[in-house]
Amino acid sequence: MSNIVIKVEGLYKRYGNLVAVKGINFAVKQGEIFGLIGPDGAGKTTTFHILGGVMEASTGNIQILEKRPRDARLAIGYLTQQFSLYLDLSVNENLRYSAGLREVPEKLFLERRNKYLRLMGLEKFGNRLAGKLSGGMKQKLALCCALVSRPEILLLDEPTTGVDPISRREFWDVLAAIASEGVTVVVATPYLDEAERCHRIALMYEGEIYQIGTLSQLRENLGLQRLEVRTNGIEVAEQLLYKLTNNKQTSIVDVQTFGDRLDVLVKDASVGTAAIQTIFHQQQLELNDIQTVDPTLENVFVSRLRASGKDLDFSPFPRQSKIQNLISKLDIAIGANKIRKLFGKFQAVKSVDLEVRYGEIYGLLGANGAGKTTTIKILCGLLEPTSGKISLAGKTKNLDSSALRQRIGYMSQKFTLYDDLTIVQNLEFYCGVYDVPTHLRRTKIDWVLKTCGLTGRENMLTGQLPGGWKQRVAFGASVMHEPEILFLDEPTSGVDPLARRQFWRLINDFARSGTAVLVTTHYLEEAEQCNRIGFMVGGEIVAQGSPSEIKASQPGYLIEVVTDKTQKSSILLKTLLAPWRVSVFGDSLHLLLENPETEIPHIRAILETDEINILSIRYIPFSLEDCFMSIVQRAEVLGFQ
Repeated sequence: MSNIVIKVEGLYKRYGNLVAVKGINFAVKQGEIFGLIGPDGAGKTTTFHILGGVMEASTGNIQILEKRPRDARLAIGYLTQQFSLYLDLSVNENLRYSAGLREVPEKLFLERRNKYLRLMGLEKFGNRLAGKLSGGMKQKLALCCALVSRPEILLLDEPTTGVDPISRREFWDVLAAIASEGVTVVVATPYLDEAERCHRIALMYEGEIYQIGTLSQLRENLGLQRLEVRTNGIEVAEQLLYKLTNNKQTSIVDVQTFGDRLDVLVKDASVGTAAIQTIFHQQQLELNDIQTVDPTLENVFVSRLRASGKDLDFSPFPRQSKIQNLISKLDIAIGANKIRKLFGKFQAVKSVDLEVRYGEIYGLLGANGAGKTTTIKILCGLLEPTSGKISLAGKTKNLDSSALRQRIGYMSQKFTLYDDLTIVQNLEFYCGVYDVPTHLRRTKIDWVLKTCGLTGRENMLTGQLPGGWKQRVAFGASVMHEPEILFLDEPTSGVDPLARRQFWRLINDFARSGTAVLVTTHYLEEAEQCNRIGFMVGGEIVAQGSPSEIKASQPGYLIEVVTDKTQKSSILLKTLLAPWRVSVFGDSLHLLLENPETEIPHIRAILETDEINILSIRYIPFSLEDCFMSIVQRAEVLGFQ
């Protein structure tokens, strides 16, 4: 590897008896976007502190631009998880303060301020207070502050956590532009779909790096293929296929439910397909469709951790009664008819119609400010609608009654655990709030502790837990009373892939027992887990359906283009197509085209005229993120916002 600007060899970091980082090795070259991928507690932030010269390593050789990190700090831009914006200063004032700290000359400051605000789409907001910006805009401003000194190295520690999909895609396109100018970017993220945009990826878990490579290398090294299986009998099919995992004759390695389909990892696609067809025929199950597709980065990460013995145990919830024995899955658990919500003159929710039946998982997706959280608060009776009708568990009146509350579980976006109580005290408190019978409380609490991997550590203060672990405890607290209806507002933010998978097995377990689940998420890959989804734009639901139906309904085609000059190609094609139709994914571009037969020849001609070599062009299936971008952009053009 040439032009190495970051070299890490044998890095250890110890805090007393705790070894946070365990002898990791990696190197990063100039202009590369290098992803350090892992959950809370993996050691990413500790590694960043050491790279940024904030903290010394216990042992190891770490060089930044051939210097010790402490001596290279003036060449490093560092965006921490808790970015240091001054909320009572304006955008311009925050930038000027950052420039002053780095002694940037006035002329250079003005040039860079204008350049980066334009690049981030913030040029119109120079006088707005930072505290008045949305989450995505704050992240972009923090990045501008890190860039104003023109660093050679940019360290970004989970820069898009809690940021909506549109802002996240824009953020990553900006990173690609910065890297093309020679800035080296090291980014940490728990979101595996966005990690696919990095040039190379290091998979980190419990202080160790398990694998490093490009996305294609990691997929190839996995040695497995992914089958998407669609059937009307998902639950039965999952149980049958799961029994055959690691059966050499069937080639099936793993099975996971994703909303309206099964994902089956196999060693050989043709052998696996034949085995699945045989099983379905023998059991007289309807097989609607089976397709071979690329494995995801999550497949790679989960398989690698499982091979290292890191898998989490799954314990079914100790249920006392099945909801499905009491109510029909045809019944509507959550209903909204033309609900509206005004805050003064601002209309946050506009004529929303929505139905969620018992046993169904419904995903409500939208950008920040789309109205999702307001809608959830209305649907669960925490907020009165300005107009419209709500039904909850068959009730249309007294939706805030204590009797109805006992039938509902609610996990808010800002988890409602008490940091100054121990884990077990929090769980005992929620048992009391939800009137869990005294003789059942210990069983329920033990289940939460086992599911969270906290058995033996229940007397820790909850405030000492990383965010992802708090989420797991908060989920356990919200379901101990066996709710008929479950509201989950961004439940898996910051949760690692193994724990996220366990989360969704539990959510599916509740749904199959009859619980109606309404969930919001910014993690569109996990939205595939829902039976149906609705996209919100400007307070309205503009599209609804199963993940497969949403993808099939998209006009146009998704094309992957690989060239020898990725960023130059992106800039050029954004002058030809609407910018949102072009996005950088690592060393490739994703293009959303309406008429490929005529547009692809034109694209070839444009690129070749500019001496850009096209290495490959191929059709790829829509992801939910691509659908989301397309639907939101089209809705905005039609005037929903």
